[in-house]
Amino acid sequence: MPVSAGTRFGVYEVLAPLGVGGMGEVYRARDTKLGREVAIKVVPDAFAHDADRMARFDREAQLLAALNHPNRP
Repeated sequence: MPVSAGTRFGVYEVLAPLGVGGMGEVYRARDTKLGREVAIKVVPDAFAHDADRMARFDREAQLLAALNHPNRP
């Protein structure tokens, strides 16, 4: 499942790996449409077909999207 630098997922271009965890692999990427860096998570195929795991993934994404850092515009 490793993704190479330069791989594209829609508007996202993978720059480098950040880490691996229980839910998948996280990569630093560039949102080419908005011109900013983002983190993307790639989940294993088996997880994509597991409703409970995908619900957990959705909850995690919503929680992280709500975070705000005082030093980040």
